Amino acid sequence: MIRSFGLVFGLLLPLAAQAEEVSVGKGAKLRGLDKVTGVVQDITVMNGGVERMGRIMIALGECRYPEGNPSGEAYAFLAIGEDASDDPVFTGWMIASSPAISAMEHRRYDVWVLRCITE
Repeated sequence: MIRSFGLVFGLLLPLAAQAEEVSVGKGAKLRGLDKVTGVVQDITVMNGGVERMGRIMIALGECRYPEGNPSGEAYAFLAIGEDASDDPVFTGWMIASSPAISAMEHRRYDVWVLRCITE
């Protein structure tokens, strides 16, 4: 039922999830996969920072997590661009436990959120 849902981070989530207070981490730990070579790479990006993985650049706006539970659900706002294009490959919130809800669609690379950095 539509009334039991609301808009959070550009996604529809149950109202119970909206009531949760969040804290902002200092950055995010991401994982990237090059689908051609099979190389998996862990990437650390600080809020407002940019990191490269192969032919893509990953910019992190911020990473959020449930207040008082840094090992809980992580939400990261990412902008990902490719060297060969001026248009972003992905822009939006990625959720650690549900990467398919807001996944980056790319023929070669896959990126997902592992957790927020709190220290």
